[in-house]
Amino acid sequence: MSREIAHTFPNILFLTCHDLGRHLGCYGVPTVHSPHFDHLAESGVRATRAFATSPSCSPSRSALATGRYAHSNGVMGLTHPPFGWDLRRDEQHIAEILGQAGYDTHLFGFQHVSPYDERPGFSQIHIDHDRELAGPVSEKVAALLYEYQEPRPFYLEVNLEEPHRPYDQGDCVPDDSLGVTIPGYLPQSDASRQEMAGLQGAVRQADTAVGRILDALEDSGLAESTCVVFVADHGIAMPRAKCTLYDPGLEVALLLRWPNGFAGGRTIDDLISNVDLLPTLLELAGIPIASNVQGRSFAPLVRGESFVPRSLVFAEKTYHSYYDPMRAVRTERFKYIRNFEPTPHVEIPGDIAVGPIYRANVELYSCAEHVPAELYDLQLDPLEQHNLAGDEEYGSVQGWLDSSLTNWMRETGDALVDRAISLPGFQSGDANAGRPAAC
Repeated sequence: MSREIAHTFPNILFLTCHDLGRHLGCYGVPTVHSPHFDHLAESGVRATRAFATSPSCSPSRSALATGRYAHSNGVMGLTHPPFGWDLRRDEQHIAEILGQAGYDTHLFGFQHVSPYDERPGFSQIHIDHDRELAGPVSEKVAALLYEYQEPRPFYLEVNLEEPHRPYDQGDCVPDDSLGVTIPGYLPQSDASRQEMAGLQGAVRQADTAVGRILDALEDSGLAESTCVVFVADHGIAMPRAKCTLYDPGLEVALLLRWPNGFAGGRTIDDLISNVDLLPTLLELAGIPIASNVQGRSFAPLVRGESFVPRSLVFAEKTYHSYYDPMRAVRTERFKYIRNFEPTPHVEIPGDIAVGPIYRANVELYSCAEHVPAELYDLQLDPLEQHNLAGDEEYGSVQGWLDSSLTNWMRETGDALVDRAISLPGFQSGDANAGRPAAC
């Protein structure tokens, strides 16, 4: 039974997972147990072609939080030591925006958009320690929902650790009970089966936590008046996925449900960037969108109204483990990547490097360097294996995408157009980078 509410804004329950990509049953992976995610998709709206703006945690999450690209909001790498990237002083996190609009804002699990938990502007922070796993986090969220009496609408941001590596965190065990799905870009090997079973077990644990939260939302009578959003931060933590600008590094699950706001049981097949999510939520809530927001609201799509779709989505990587600057643009059919340094062809983060796939195939991932440009025909080559850059047949396509990418970089103030980008403490022209907002 629904609970009567006095406010006009919807409650917002914002759920994220690390490193999940689209590895869910509702995205066509038959071997993973994800009944609660799948039910959320069935009862809500599922975006089939949503992409992160970055294949790395903090930059992607900063775009979700601000509606602005990482090179614009300042978070061009990981926020934790020794990196220390941070939102620039004048950047507004969604928690701050909603708080100013009258929301009661709560943070659970973690935040990775600033070195300082207070920086985003939540009114209440429910974090006991770093890397708190999904089970305890979901219990905290459920307890708050059952007891919630605040007359103001809430914004609950719940960031779940799983399925981040290592896959055996907490009570998590490998899950191959329905078999194992190995993506086509990975070796079809025992090592891949082992790692994918570990991922599936971690996804199953995250799904259980999401189910506990959604059950509490329903039992407390708040489901009808709450807009639930689930989004992954970027692709799965496998070689040639996370930390690359290929589709496996950027593809994300995106699910929305709000019984009082829009009809469920639908899919959105248009190109969507995760920088678009903040303006979409603000429009759905009837809150003005600041002029500096770079994302584009797709609220009309969610409501089933007419909408002119995006023709291009953009992505970037500057730092993760090391300086690896690259930018990309994707259309319905083509992907164009510009690499700015001759670093290894694919970065293998430390937690992936200790896994059996990489250890069994070191030469496959470590014996080539970036070429200056990469162009892929995703219709003919969905695994992005055959670089067409420089091919005369695709010359006009490459020229158009190269110009589009340069224009986007200039319009959004990307310093990489003109110079290399230093770590936070050494950036010229931004003395406040890396410092807390209160300084």
